[in-house]
This record gives sequence, structure tokens and C-alpha cells, in this order.
Amino acid sequence: MADLKELLLYMARQLVEKPDEVSVSERENGSELTLELRVAQGDVGKVIGRGGGVAKDLRSVVRASAPMGKRVNVEIVDK
Repeated sequence: MADLKELLLYMARQLVEKPDEVSVSERENGSELTLELRVAQGDVGKVIGRGGGVAKDLRSVVRASAPMGKRVNVEIVDK
């Protein structure tokens, strides 16, 4: 699922002030994949957005790009 990881990294880096501090780790459990997006503490609000709109959009794009039968979750955490 490196493609999904790279996609999320690319999108998140476009949104934040400190793109060098963006990282994504993955955990796989059967047909479920969890991508943990880590950004600098001051950038969390930028990837969440007002009312969670940006986070929802990031999740939608990643899920739409996932292979058939693969469930993908995106969790946003600060460093």
C-alpha cells in the first residue's frame, strides 16, 4: 500500500507550513489498513480544517484510491 502512503504524504505536505515534518506510518490488519498521518503540532489544524472538512476530504481521496476490498482508515496525530 505504498501508493496510498505516498498519496497521503503528498497531499498533507501541500497543506502544512512544515512539510519536512510530515510522515505516514501504516498498520495492516487483514483487509484493513490504517495510515497514521503525523504533522508538526502547529500544523494539525491545517490538515483537519474547519469542522474537519479537510480531514474528511483527505480520507475520501485515500479511500477512493484503495484497491477493491481494502478498507482504509486515516488517523491524524501530532508529533
